[in-house]
Amino acid sequence: MSLMMQLLILVLLPVAFCLPPGSQAGEIIGGWEAKPHSRPYMAYLEIQRKEKTYICGGFLVSENFVLTAAHCNGDEITVTLGAHNIREPEQSQQKISVRHRIPHPQYNKTTLNNDIMLLQLAERAKLNRWVDTIILPCANERVKAGTMCSVAGWGGTSTESESTPARLQEVNVVVMPDAACSRNPNGLYYHYNSSTMMCVGDPKTGKDSWKGDSGGPLVFGKIAQGIVSWGPPTPPGVYTRVSTFIPWIQATTRKLQP
Repeated sequence: MSLMMQLLILVLLPVAFCLPPGSQAGEIIGGWEAKPHSRPYMAYLEIQRKEKTYICGGFLVSENFVLTAAHCNGDEITVTLGAHNIREPEQSQQKISVRHRIPHPQYNKTTLNNDIMLLQLAERAKLNRWVDTIILPCANERVKAGTMCSVAGWGGTSTESESTPARLQEVNVVVMPDAACSRNPNGLYYHYNSSTMMCVGDPKTGKDSWKGDSGGPLVFGKIAQGIVSWGPPTPPGVYTRVSTFIPWIQATTRKLQP
């Protein structure tokens, strides 16, 4: 790799690898406000790490487990379920602390490979019309390129601004061929791995997730196929491929079930 290329990648690292949760991946760009409570599986994560608070998204997969990105880990995490306006004490909200944080054992902080984490809640969520689970895909199921999916979150709505919206935002994004991420000539997607990652978002539309959306679900139909992971300020973004991790999710939740 040429020195110039190495410098370019180093300069882009804070953008492309968004290691602090909510620092770069995940804010909805080019989207709109979601219909209140139309996504009852959405979780809002407040993460304490070294005296600072970060935000991430996540999604409820059973009464006591939330799935999110491993880079959303911290010293302490509080999950809010049933929210639409995260700055209002809505009656629909359930705030639950996290008992166990289980990042994938092979999660790599440098490449963001295996960027997936299970959160075991301290108490079971009460399922109702505002709070409900989302279905996970079958193991190793693939979503075809060209498929339209949606992503939602409370992350930023512009790459220029640090502010985040109070109400849940959503946008439709298209699944791209793996080649759109792996063959990028400027090395932005140097660590893209098609077996554990998905390439999502047409650069022509500019619609994308951004800071603070990390850990939220990429939804096709009623199934969570991906998790917002990392990417540059313009699409495509990179999502964790949930279907690859179904055996790990099943084994981990079984082991921890009381």
